[in-house]
Amino acid sequence: MTTQTATPRTRFSGRTALVTGAGSGLGRAIALAFAAEGANVVLAGRTEATLKETAELVDGPGEVLVVPADVTSSADLAALIAAAVERFGSLDVAVNNAGILRAGQPAADLPEEDWRTMLDINVTGVLLALQAEVRQMRTQPGGGAIVNIGSTLGAHTSKPGTSAYGATKAAVSALSRAAAVEHIRDGVRINTVSPGSSDTSMSFQPGETEAGRAARIKETNPLGRVAKTEEVAAAVLYLAAEESGAVVGMDLVIDGGSHA
Repeated sequence: MTTQTATPRTRFSGRTALVTGAGSGLGRAIALAFAAEGANVVLAGRTEATLKETAELVDGPGEVLVVPADVTSSADLAALIAAAVERFGSLDVAVNNAGILRAGQPAADLPEEDWRTMLDINVTGVLLALQAEVRQMRTQPGGGAIVNIGSTLGAHTSKPGTSAYGATKAAVSALSRAAAVEHIRDGVRINTVSPGSSDTSMSFQPGETEAGRAARIKETNPLGRVAKTEEVAAAVLYLAAEESGAVVGMDLVIDGGSHA
């Protein structure tokens, strides 16, 4: 019997992919997936140490650039894009993944600081990043693709204690759809991926163990498990790839059938 070896995919060979919030969780998985398919990867986030940890995990033919940046700072984002273009010559893909969850309080009891922090990072941060990315991409002959990371919370469902977070993620979905229509003629394609429960720290309830989460999800999710971070990353790569060239303004839900 002849054993067949899978041929490595190289959809992003020679292209540059930027990922914000790349120091952990979904951002790390997305960055590693782009690198595995040949991209030069720009890792952005507030904590340089965790970005360097992600860089150490990269396994691919492309190069890696670590750029600490705060997505709430337009100056940081301008410097981030400039560093990416200076190093690699273009910005072909951007994934705006940086986000924060502060949950547990009903809307009436939510601390104002928590609301403003989530709004600043989850919404304003996405807008500022998207602005900087589009400004660069529309100057390029090949344009570019942007994927914003939303959530099933907000635009697709709601849960007690997550009203503010859901509001910010619903805003990401609405912003992405409108921006997609506004900038497709600039050669910039914008879409959203909205994960449900995935294998990150955000999917745990307070004090919950991994076994407890598994038991809860088995009873409440049609798939019976959380999504793997690699599965969410695969959806992001699809929306960033040339094969999805006609997909504009999509909000792709990855939730194991919870909202089917």
